[in-house]
Amino acid sequence: MSSICIFGVFVADLCFFGKSIPARGQTILGSKHIVGPGGKGSNQAIAAARLNGKVNFITKLGKDSNATMALDLYSQSGVNIDGVIQDPNLSTGVAAIMIDENGHNAINIVSGAAGHLEKEDINKNLEIIKKSKIFLTQLETPQGTTMYALQKAKEEGCVTILNPAPARSINKEDFLLIDFFTPNETETEFYLNKKIESDQDIKDAGNEFLDKGVKNIIITLGSKGVYFANSKESYFIDALKLKSDVVDTTGAGDAFNGALSVALSKEYSYKDALVFANKVGGISTTKVGAANAMPTIEEVESY
Repeated sequence: MSSICIFGVFVADLCFFGKSIPARGQTILGSKHIVGPGGKGSNQAIAAARLNGKVNFITKLGKDSNATMALDLYSQSGVNIDGVIQDPNLSTGVAAIMIDENGHNAINIVSGAAGHLEKEDINKNLEIIKKSKIFLTQLETPQGTTMYALQKAKEEGCVTILNPAPARSINKEDFLLIDFFTPNETETEFYLNKKIESDQDIKDAGNEFLDKGVKNIIITLGSKGVYFANSKESYFIDALKLKSDVVDTTGAGDAFNGALSVALSKEYSYKDALVFANKVGGISTTKVGAANAMPTIEEVESY
């Protein structure tokens, strides 16, 4: 029986490293290039599995070399693939990632086969959702399918987590499906249509999300930590003080969300769950890549 069901996208990440991220029309000389596994849902599944979470991943792949990369990774990491669909008529997704010398990034994602996930694919995997305590998803999959999956997860009694990335419009009634909403600062500005600059801005933003029907709001703040609020309490948690330099922030949000799902599945208190997720997200920034940067539970415990 699986405790965590993650619905999302796998893509092959094409990472390009350079001094800066090119502006529109600009060409720069990079320093290195790597190809590796990515996609927010897939990264979160890997993160959760490496932390000893019991993970089922629902996605759609092609039947190509990138799909082989994904399936090999899931086998190595302990992700259950009963919910992975393969379509020989579609290509597995890809993403181009530009990374500057400070570890900041810009990403263009093409979802490929996962962009063709439909409600029927959710219906075929309802047993996986029924057996899960936590349901985690993002917004790289088709919007209608994602919200249908959240609805089914709520009907089956799952605790739902929506990591709203990339930021896309959400219908008013769909906020009611969300137990934990985990935008970063940029995504928060998108959903509330205003700048977020001060601590008070962040607190006000949290209240606005609660007013929309979200049960618990978690705003991730990068090097400034995280803000949490629900109807009973609210607080900031500082970022992990790292032992080494940040080299790549690409998968930090995914590490955080995957870790959050594991902590909630193990019934950590909300504050302890956030401290744990913050730590995992921070450690991931000290490594290059997305899925490859997800730390193991042994690394986290010894850090």
